[in-house]
Amino acid sequence: MSEHTLNGKVALIQGGSRGIGAAIVTRLAAQGATVAFTYVSSDAKAKALQDSVITGGGKALAIKADSADAAAIRQAVDSTVEAFGRIDILVNNAGVLAMGPLEDFKLEDFDRTLAVNVRSVFIATQEAARHMGEGGRIINIGSTNAERMPFAGGAAYAMSKSALVGLTKGLARDLGPRGITVNNVQPGPVDTDMNPADGEFAESLLGLMASGRYGRVEEIASFVAYLAGPEAGYITGASLTIDGGFSA
Repeated sequence: MSEHTLNGKVALIQGGSRGIGAAIVTRLAAQGATVAFTYVSSDAKAKALQDSVITGGGKALAIKADSADAAAIRQAVDSTVEAFGRIDILVNNAGVLAMGPLEDFKLEDFDRTLAVNVRSVFIATQEAARHMGEGGRIINIGSTNAERMPFAGGAAYAMSKSALVGLTKGLARDLGPRGITVNNVQPGPVDTDMNPADGEFAESLLGLMASGRYGRVEEIASFVAYLAGPEAGYITGASLTIDGGFSA
């Protein structure tokens, strides 16, 4: 791991209390970044993560904010700037996964999928970019399902992650003249509470993957840390797949 390549940087992670988000918080902090992160439900997990960063000598701030709520997202950006002075890195990791047969799929689930998986990315980027300077980094967490949806019931989810591909390209054009990069990381199946690496669903996915295994949250976090760092300044507008060959 590159040591302390993010010293002096301030990062805000949307959706950071568990799974991939928590791994990103931990990794960016380990490389020297001051980290703020939002969470929506688990106060205990969020506080434990905040405390673990602080105990390790870093600076962290847990912020309760529902990514479906535009005002809450804006307040999270404001709280980060009030606490730490600015934002250099924004990671848009908040996401929901609603699946089900087309004929039974609820419109409320469709709307919440768009609100959290797409609209929150736009709002957070719009707000955070006001506080970013040259060298700013915006990293969206998409999904390999933008490229491949090999089972029924995931149309709304796949649509939301495909939307990030276009949004990332457009935002890269908007912010490129200011020296801010915008990229989209597209994980495949990763071992988390939401999608554990064992069980019937996992078995059905493993056969679709070139690597024959689920990813680890640390592998996604290391990729995000690279894009957040000084060596990735020429990468922007890209959707970068890290999926064990799921879409190969």
